[in-house]
Amino acid sequence: MQLSLKLIALAAALAAAGSAQAQQVVKIGHVGPVSGPNAHLGKDNENAARMAIDELNARGVMLGGQKVKLQLLAEDDGSDPKQGTAVAQKLVDAKVNGIIGHLNSGTTVPASKIYHDAGLVQISPATTATQYTRQKFPGAFRVVASDAKLGGTLAKYAVETLKAKNIAIIDDRTTYGQGVAAEFARGIKGPGVKIVAKEFTSATATDYTAILTSIRAKKPDLVFFGGMDSVAGPMLRQLKALGIEARFMGGDGICTEALGRLAGQAIGEGKVVCAEAGGVKGPQEQTMADFRARFKQKTGAEVQLYAPYVYDSVMVMAAAMQNAKSAEPAKYLPELKKIRYEGVTGTIQFDQSGDILNGALTLFTYKGGKRTRIDVIR
Repeated sequence: MQLSLKLIALAAALAAAGSAQAQQVVKIGHVGPVSGPNAHLGKDNENAARMAIDELNARGVMLGGQKVKLQLLAEDDGSDPKQGTAVAQKLVDAKVNGIIGHLNSGTTVPASKIYHDAGLVQISPATTATQYTRQKFPGAFRVVASDAKLGGTLAKYAVETLKAKNIAIIDDRTTYGQGVAAEFARGIKGPGVKIVAKEFTSATATDYTAILTSIRAKKPDLVFFGGMDSVAGPMLRQLKALGIEARFMGGDGICTEALGRLAGQAIGEGKVVCAEAGGVKGPQEQTMADFRARFKQKTGAEVQLYAPYVYDSVMVMAAAMQNAKSAEPAKYLPELKKIRYEGVTGTIQFDQSGDILNGALTLFTYKGGKRTRIDVIR
């Protein structure tokens, strides 16, 4: 009888130990396009997420007095909404403790409903579509400024600084492209300023001759494109081939180091103006420079665009978990809502909608084929 009681006690102890062991792994899901036309940006993001996870594990993360190991579960959405929702459900089924992603607004928005229904916290490092946080999902956050600010700021710069009068607008029909183009159009105001053309293409198109020929007849002095660099580069080449000398403008989707390579000689000198959601200046510039150096040392690659925001997204989620002493979304969500975190991209705080508070924007142009900063504005 005594032996049986001892065996029962031993079995209970082993079960408890096994349970404790199972609780030591905290799963963080990351989703981005590591295939398709935006793969260079998606890989940039995934590399940054892995870098953050590795650093946290090396540092040691304690939750409620217990050391935990963070594990990254990375998925590819190919910038495709259908694929995005499929991998979102896969991560829900894997019982992740939080989501970092997606990159494209067109995949983030439909996936966010799946995460919301599962009670998960999601931090997007790149999604700018206003629709994302306007859904009022309590667990949806972003660490970059929305299209409302980005589009409006670019419109003001086009009219007041570039003195554009005849403006043509093209979008790629994606959630992101249409959204940023609509916000840009909404901000176009001023004496003698008019939108002379509104056209659209697709995120996978390669020939824009028809719409660009139509635009050429309207004699624009500025063309705004809502879409990604993989389309903007070839479009710039075709604008040059058609003799359209208008300035070219776009949001963060085109504002990459890769655009100069994709556009070749058509990039011009100061011809392209774009804005990236986020940005630092002053003392924060050294922090960002240090991050870029560490990123290159670890990955062997330069930062493409969103890597610093992915890194900060992981770090701020981990900080909220530590403050809550729990990786359960329902427990660390309140901590995330009130957090003030000093990241490589600056101070991260969220408003009631989950948007970054006082988000920065950086204006860039291209000189010698290289992206060159104009200014950081808030």
